[in-house]
Amino acid sequence: MDRIINERIDKKRIVKDRIEEDRIIKERSEEERIEEERIGLCALNRIFGFEPRVGAALVEAFGGAAEVFRHPQEEIVEALIGFGRVKYASQIAWSAFESAAIELEGLQAAGCCFVGIGESGYPSLLKECEDPPLGLYFRGTSPPEQVFGGIPHIAVIGTRDLTSYGREWCRMIVEALSKSTIKPLIVSGLAIGVDITAHTAALDSGLPTVAVMATGIDRIYPPRNKQAGERIAATEGCALVTDYPPGTVAARINFLRRNRIIAGICRATILVESRIKGGGMMTARLASSYDRDVFALPGRLDDPASQGCNLLIRQNIAEPVGDLEELMAKLGAGRPGTALKTDFKAEVEEAYKGSVDEADFAALLKVALTVKANRGISIDEICLKMDIPYSRARELTTILECDGFISIDLLQHCSAKVRLRGD
Repeated sequence: MDRIINERIDKKRIVKDRIEEDRIIKERSEEERIEEERIGLCALNRIFGFEPRVGAALVEAFGGAAEVFRHPQEEIVEALIGFGRVKYASQIAWSAFESAAIELEGLQAAGCCFVGIGESGYPSLLKECEDPPLGLYFRGTSPPEQVFGGIPHIAVIGTRDLTSYGREWCRMIVEALSKSTIKPLIVSGLAIGVDITAHTAALDSGLPTVAVMATGIDRIYPPRNKQAGERIAATEGCALVTDYPPGTVAARINFLRRNRIIAGICRATILVESRIKGGGMMTARLASSYDRDVFALPGRLDDPASQGCNLLIRQNIAEPVGDLEELMAKLGAGRPGTALKTDFKAEVEEAYKGSVDEADFAALLKVALTVKANRGISIDEICLKMDIPYSRARELTTILECDGFISIDLLQHCSAKVRLRGD
């Protein structure tokens, strides 16, 4: 009897082991299929980076990215004839698939990865666009699913020739978002000017940020922003992203292709400053074409740095940024508990009346109002307008700067700072 019982136990154990082996084989098979598909998408992305719709059509026609490389050349040529893109046929070879496999191994060793379209870590909004890339190179401490999942993505973009007005507003917008009920992911392009200001403000405010680059994932451009780029890559919830293969250097045309990713990832785009022509204008128009919300910071009519923003507002492509509470509400981010203080004069009077002697109070108020009425005025020009020595003007402007009423740039130009309730 014991022998029979033991035989039955052994048979059950053998059946259980076989079931487990079958499960492991199936899991391995599925993992291998996913990996092959990722390799295929990576290889096709290298070939059709500027024409992703053609690559996507091939994937659909042959039943998968990896399958494209298993079909004979004549079938590939036939498929490409319909798109008028037969020139690509010679590049679709098994050697390209193998090269992509080697590339992905190297990326993994370098702490990077490639996220193919259709994978859980691929940005869902980007997939909805007409021309989404077949995949994205990704570098960050958090997985792509965590970075791109859950919270809304908002692009903060604009000119490289950022003015003190634009810099101040860029920081305030990001800081207001950091105080909102729903805290978003800030997306920009890691360029000098508005982009790096937005990234830095996000990091300093505790918001996650993603930099979409116009180079390979192994190159940070411009070099002056390398430290900021490394900081983004090393911060939880943040990442460097690009659809360009490793080794790609900065080129003018690359930035145009990069802009569609910034617009496509985000549910809303905020243009801080831009000339009539520029990358920021293109990104804003792309965002509008994707049926996303677009906002623009209005500026002086005679300021070239604001002409692009003013134009988008006039064309009803963008809504003007004004009251920050209203902006937060329109973005669906909740109320941050901050709104613009419009009475600048009253604020200065409240700060200094009774706390300094009458002569200093009058001088501080006059300097503050002079700066408010003449954005970008130099300290030398303040001396001429008020008929006071440079040392006195420097003393007064330093006090106002320290108390947060004005900002002074490296060229000694002064601008009034828009203050928030709660500052």
